[in-house]
Amino acid sequence: MTGSTTEEVTTGLRADRRTIRVASVPASHVYVHHLAPVHDADDEPRIERLPDPDPDDPARPAGAKWWPPTMLEPAWVRAHPEFDVMHLQFGFDARTPAQLEELVEALRETGRPLVYTVHDLRNPHHESRDAHDAQLDVLVPAADALVTLTPGAAAELRRRWGVEALVLPHPHVVDLDTMRRASARRPRSAGDPFRIGVHVKSLRASMNPLPVIRALSEIVRELPGAVLQVNGHTDVLRPGERYDRLLAELLEQQAAAGLLELHVHDFLDDAALWAYLSSLDVSVLPYRFGTHSGWLEACRDLGTAVIAPDCGYYREQGPVFEYRNGDDGFDPDSLRTAVLAAHAAGSPPAARIADRVAERDAVARAHARLYEELVL
Repeated sequence: MTGSTTEEVTTGLRADRRTIRVASVPASHVYVHHLAPVHDADDEPRIERLPDPDPDDPARPAGAKWWPPTMLEPAWVRAHPEFDVMHLQFGFDARTPAQLEELVEALRETGRPLVYTVHDLRNPHHESRDAHDAQLDVLVPAADALVTLTPGAAAELRRRWGVEALVLPHPHVVDLDTMRRASARRPRSAGDPFRIGVHVKSLRASMNPLPVIRALSEIVRELPGAVLQVNGHTDVLRPGERYDRLLAELLEQQAAAGLLELHVHDFLDDAALWAYLSSLDVSVLPYRFGTHSGWLEACRDLGTAVIAPDCGYYREQGPVFEYRNGDDGFDPDSLRTAVLAAHAAGSPPAARIADRVAERDAVARAHARLYEELVL
């Protein structure tokens, strides 16, 4: 997801409202974009988020390029007194614990609080949890305020570090215009195929697609009119540096046998990604570990059902059909039960725009109040 958006956000009228300047890491992510309210509250402080600096020239805004995040450099923190609070979301994967300690020290030295939103309690890109745990051991205790997306994640933070986190739901991911079009599309009729999608994209360590796809190719045979569609990125399914031969060969064999439709393509921009998700009745998340999912939120926005594993806290983000998949193994029978339940339920409606807007406005107000409490 590129995070582009064309939505207009209203502005308040009071000239005397306090402005709180936030160094968001990163500022250009769609999650951060949607922390801005659709309807501005005149009695809340105005939140101004600094643009991501260009990693090649920190004096310039980055535009779409924000990696590696310059705002995490202690020298940048000390050289930029214009922000009031730092809010870390993503982007610290390549930082050592010692480097994160230096960042915290620079923030303390310059008197700026740190807010950290814990999206991931286990990094989906890392096979082992050790490196991410070491980073969390620095960031979680050092943060002046913690935010997370689900009660389960908050309970894990409490259990592991003895800290409290503010639980705020994930705002919508899909832009409102696309959501409106999705909500107006024709419901699936009895004669339409029931399309089950698995997206293997550029494989993360958290993904376990082979057994999931093998099981699904058998399950769809039980469902009249069901179609299994597997989408994957060219770098994984065509020979090259990141080629996954076992996965590619299985998919080619099953596609040749008529057991699935295989779509190989490069990275999808937002418009193409939303069109793809809208074409599915259900999207199956083939994860064996994880915490939260922006993909799940996008499916909710578009009216695509989600079959999610029981690892992490996906069930707490929103309605899902759950199956067993984790570090301790995958249960194909539970996946079959989830698919049959999703098929019986039919495609859910797209999220109500008014509900998602109200949720976004409430999340924005909660962030504004949190920042205000920290900088008073």
